[in-house]
Amino acid sequence: MQVLIIDDEPNIRRTTSMLFESLGHEVVAVANSKAAIEQVNKGSFDVAFLDLNLDDENGLELLPKLLEQDSQLVVVVFTACASVETAVEAMRLGAADFIPKPFTPDQIRRVFERITKTRRLEMQVADLESRLSLSVPVPVLDSDEPATHRVLDVALKAAATPATLLLLGESGTGKSMLAKSLHENSPQRVGPFITASCPSLSRELLESELFGHVKGAYTGAVSDKLGKVAAATGGTLFLDEIGELPLEIQPKLLRLLQEREYERVGETRTRKANVRIIAATNRDLEAEVKAGHFREDLFYRLNVIAVHVPPLRERRADILKIARGYLSSFAQQCGKKLDGFGPECEQAMQQYAWPGNIRELRNYVERAVILSSGSRIELIDLPEKISRSTEDSRPTGIRVGDLVALELLEQEHIQRVMEKAETIEAAARILGVNPATLYRKRKRMTPEPG
Repeated sequence: MQVLIIDDEPNIRRTTSMLFESLGHEVVAVANSKAAIEQVNKGSFDVAFLDLNLDDENGLELLPKLLEQDSQLVVVVFTACASVETAVEAMRLGAADFIPKPFTPDQIRRVFERITKTRRLEMQVADLESRLSLSVPVPVLDSDEPATHRVLDVALKAAATPATLLLLGESGTGKSMLAKSLHENSPQRVGPFITASCPSLSRELLESELFGHVKGAYTGAVSDKLGKVAAATGGTLFLDEIGELPLEIQPKLLRLLQEREYERVGETRTRKANVRIIAATNRDLEAEVKAGHFREDLFYRLNVIAVHVPPLRERRADILKIARGYLSSFAQQCGKKLDGFGPECEQAMQQYAWPGNIRELRNYVERAVILSSGSRIELIDLPEKISRSTEDSRPTGIRVGDLVALELLEQEHIQRVMEKAETIEAAARILGVNPATLYRKRKRMTPEPG
């Protein structure tokens, strides 16, 4: 954070500056009100520590002038002439706290920690509403599908490191939910989780949204703004749909990733960033690089650890588990007591292709809970297209318990394992047979050409 110290005693300016710098903050110290106003006009500060006795000046007269210049500035008053009346007057004029002199480093540190926590909470409030949809519990870090389980295991291991993560996958596969879960399983979990949606704003507004701006930086910038990079300090910044980030902003993001530095729009002061970056996209970034829409150096910087989030159609074993989680949550919200899904409903959900992935499943379960009139969700409560297209969307048409020959069921099982295993040897180990035996069975399953 940027700290302004206003005190006429050189020793106080020096020791207080050393304290804040030791905590990793940037400090400017001045001796009088004129210099303080000049500094506030020149650049933005997060916190000002103001002495009330500045030679022949009264700090209480300077306090409202500082807040007039920057309404978001947090002012902490300290003075050797402490009294209840002075403290009350300082608070009435807009001071955030009052510290009597002499003070200890621990006193200053505690006050500063309160200010930091309050500022972070203020920045998270605006982001909270956009993330309410993530409050419905979904087992995104667990899967009964071996291939998906391996992917999520890699993601979970990477979460424990400071490495940048890139989540790839179709729209609606749960990348945002996965990012939040990875944050909660990372060393940054004590810090905030801040989401920035890259395609949601114009280039100018997106740059301000990410990095912040100073008053007067552009038309409509009537006050300073911290930005989401600052809001995510000590936590995680999630860049959703990074593939749609405008080319003009990409060099600034690259600098943030490489040097952990950035500047607010309209100022030249360089700021340090302490954030962990998780990015997500449904685009083919390599293709975007070749087309000239995405910087190659930024792609490689983001692509430290890439996690390919599979579509729901490749997570057949997880569909009902995810659906039941949604059912329980939405039933509670609607005040309904539902015992689950009917057999035909479960079969239809497992066979449907789910082109909208987890997002589509979530919407349909919520709709079914609202429309249901019985003790459980039946097929009639789901959109007609799910029951109408089940035959077309079935991956094979053969399931355990179907009235088919045992040989056909064996072929179906072998085919599914072969699709998920990395090699024929790995598939043979899973099936518990010799690779040569699996090769012969596979050959019999393959139709003769012609």
